[in-house]
Amino acid sequence: MDASTELGDFLKSRRAAVRPEDVGIATAPARRRVAGLRREELALLAGVSITHYTRLEQGRAAGVSDSVLDAVARTLRLTEDETAHLKDLARPAARPRPAAPRAPHATPSARRLLAAMTDVPALLLDRRTDVLAWNRLGRALLGPHLPEEAPDTPAARPNLVRMLFLDERYRALYADWKEEAHLAVASLRLVAGRHPDDRALAELVGRLSIQSDEFTALWARHPVRTCTSGSKSLHHPAVGTLELGFENLCLPGTAGQRVIAYTAEPGTPSDAALRLLAATAAPAEPGLPALDPR
Repeated sequence: MDASTELGDFLKSRRAAVRPEDVGIATAPARRRVAGLRREELALLAGVSITHYTRLEQGRAAGVSDSVLDAVARTLRLTEDETAHLKDLARPAARPRPAAPRAPHATPSARRLLAAMTDVPALLLDRRTDVLAWNRLGRALLGPHLPEEAPDTPAARPNLVRMLFLDERYRALYADWKEEAHLAVASLRLVAGRHPDDRALAELVGRLSIQSDEFTALWARHPVRTCTSGSKSLHHPAVGTLELGFENLCLPGTAGQRVIAYTAEPGTPSDAALRLLAATAAPAEPGLPALDPR
């Protein structure tokens, strides 16, 4: 992905979202040909020269200082995540070029960790949301229609963002699909800004842009947000409605791998449903029939 183009598009999208009257600029609507702030208005409010800001929006941000970026971020009312994204896009050359990419994999210790979490659905994800491994309950929760060994083969690995837009059964799990899709795209935008040379990430975005109009529309809005914890409401085909909390646990030294684990409030119907799912997902003991979730 071209970081200079991404920088310009991001700034234009945020400039268009700021109404002049909200920042004290009196306007005559009939005379305005652009949505939001003009470049010169933003430059004036941020205290930078119009030439300097124009170069920034054109992706020619070499040598731009933190004070300039912070002033632009304040004027555009960017969130903390959006400000970090702006700085990532403005300074792509500040990061070392990555070595030749290799398919990420789950370490034996990470696999043991997931296997030990017998009562908690858990998955190991890379920064692109490829599923590198999952425990039995994690697969039962999010991918019961997929082969258990799917994460072991890079070419066949499930990808949670791709599935959200292109896999009808995975998509149907989410009670609020629109919110989940917005969060997924916003998180992917943040990762793309930090890793502009990630070829596999660019291929994922390209494929989704071709195959999903919904993804294309969301991506064009440049949402940016990170989410380390929260809650999700799921409609599971085997056990019904589940209200679950989730936590993302980053693994140091793994180029962005993280464990995502789901829990239910003890004593709630969701807790009972999760226990039922765990029972149905457990391997049957020799000589005993598998449990029927109905």
